[in-house]
Amino acid sequence: MPYNENLANRIREHLLIYQDDIIEKKMFGGLSFLFKGKMSAGVVGNDLAVRVVPSKMDKELEKHNVRPMDFTNKPMKEFIYVEISDMKSLPYWIDLGIEHAKSNLK
Repeated sequence: MPYNENLANRIREHLLIYQDDIIEKKMFGGLSFLFKGKMSAGVVGNDLAVRVVPSKMDKELEKHNVRPMDFTNKPMKEFIYVEISDMKSLPYWIDLGIEHAKSNLK
């Protein structure tokens, strides 16, 4: 499945501040961005995929443009899909994914 190139480019722009800590990898039928080797955000079709720390999952899933990531037809732990309608909100979601990645660094 092709992914939204415009959304991928916007994510890249936001992640420039992390430069060498970001790796792009094809995953989930789309493109994922890994922070220090930990998946943080990505694009699957037209949706943004974000990894979220467990303590914030319930709050984020209450939002109208968010749903559990069910890539395998079963919700994946700590992953959400976000329907991005306003690019102004993109930094919030990307930072949420970076937060998750940082929380798993050892």
